[in-house]
Amino acid sequence: MQDTKVVTRFAPSPTGFVHTGNIHTGLFAWLWARKNGGKFILRVEDTDKKREVAGAVDYLRDALHWLEIDWDEGIDVGGPKAPYTQSLRISELDIYTKYANILIENGYAYADTTTEEELDLLRKKAEEQKKPFLYRENRPSNPPKWKPGIPLRFKIKELKRTVWIDAVRGELSAGPEALDDFILIKSDGYPTYNFAHIVDDIEMGITHVTRGQEFISSTPNYIAVYEALGAAQPIYVTVPHVMGEGGRKKLGKRDGAKDVLQYMKEGYLPDAMINFLALMGWNPGTEQEIFSREELIEIFDISKIQKSGAQFNEEKLDWLNKEHMKKIPEEERNAKIKSKILGNPEISKFETANNQNLLEKICPTIFDRISKWSDIDTLISDGELTYYFTAPSLDPEKIMWKKQSKDEARENLKKVLEIFESGNADYQSSLMELAEKEGKGEVLWPTRYALSGKEKSPDPFTLLNILGINESKTRIKKAIESL
Repeated sequence: MQDTKVVTRFAPSPTGFVHTGNIHTGLFAWLWARKNGGKFILRVEDTDKKREVAGAVDYLRDALHWLEIDWDEGIDVGGPKAPYTQSLRISELDIYTKYANILIENGYAYADTTTEEELDLLRKKAEEQKKPFLYRENRPSNPPKWKPGIPLRFKIKELKRTVWIDAVRGELSAGPEALDDFILIKSDGYPTYNFAHIVDDIEMGITHVTRGQEFISSTPNYIAVYEALGAAQPIYVTVPHVMGEGGRKKLGKRDGAKDVLQYMKEGYLPDAMINFLALMGWNPGTEQEIFSREELIEIFDISKIQKSGAQFNEEKLDWLNKEHMKKIPEEERNAKIKSKILGNPEISKFETANNQNLLEKICPTIFDRISKWSDIDTLISDGELTYYFTAPSLDPEKIMWKKQSKDEARENLKKVLEIFESGNADYQSSLMELAEKEGKGEVLWPTRYALSGKEKSPDPFTLLNILGINESKTRIKKAIESL
């Protein structure tokens, strides 16, 4: 198999939105295919109709398009093994029945007419005997010929130790106790995941199965099916779980995992998300942390995937996203910032919102304060940008620095106003000299608050540069009058 073309797949079930843990596994499969000039297949495993969620396939498609993860064969694009949705492969190809009949003919499958009531009694008996319940020890003595409506169960014919090589974890093995008969085709005619994914992987020539570690325990049964069909098994690439921020539990929908498209809505960049997910559970072997997707493809190696769980850290994602935002040309960045500002009714209502000179001055300051595009909306909703466009309301009690009195704050603001009205072009240097003399907090805090009306805002020198000397004088006068 080592000499064959690498073929990987991403085969999620449409049971809800696609979260980062799902995409993480698919990304590693995509990177390995692209690294080797191979083929990446996208298929939908929708045999569990009870759990299927309407619109989930559209969510999957949209998430992959946003992340710019393309596929060579699969839903939408087709391919030689179409269709790539399992329910359609049942109705159009009846492919799983074909493989089921091969197993029946070779004595590896049987119709199981055991009822749920009978199974309950058998389980209870095993419990009383204090031993595990195994289907292979409770097979029907004379099973009927299999036909639709009757479950078809795989038959373990040889109890042995199973040994296999995992590309990440090395040699793994399990004793004969890990083997048991399991359902291949359900009574509703749909194949189980345990059977359908094997058939599809064989049909599509999958060479590497990138999967979560929860499938390790089922591997002996999977290998038994490959052997029964006389098919070569793929190389298993077991990816570590993405853990929640506490690092103790697998990240899942019930644990606050976000829909991948939520990250798009929040203004994260697809390249940053790819970079972030790739570094979870994979070590490039260098100190470098910021990668383009082209760089990731070039250096990605499944041998460097880690065994232990990778913790999801949104602060790290924010940092990476900001680093990728810095790569955007300044003109393009500023255009995006302006668009976000002018598109927000809290700002667009002000006449000054159309002042292009003001907007140009604001852009670098705003960019310094964000790590994703939606942070601009947050700044606006928190009133953190309004003061650029209109004079703020002031709380006289917040003008003073720490234990400073109102009289002291008023006197310092008067000295600031004198500097602004002096006609000295280098008023910023004069302001700093005053701050050095009277105390930085005692001068700069009242000045900054007078200009912004906020306890947290850019420094007064930045505000002066953006607002201009005339608007700054007006606001300082207003602050003096309020004291």
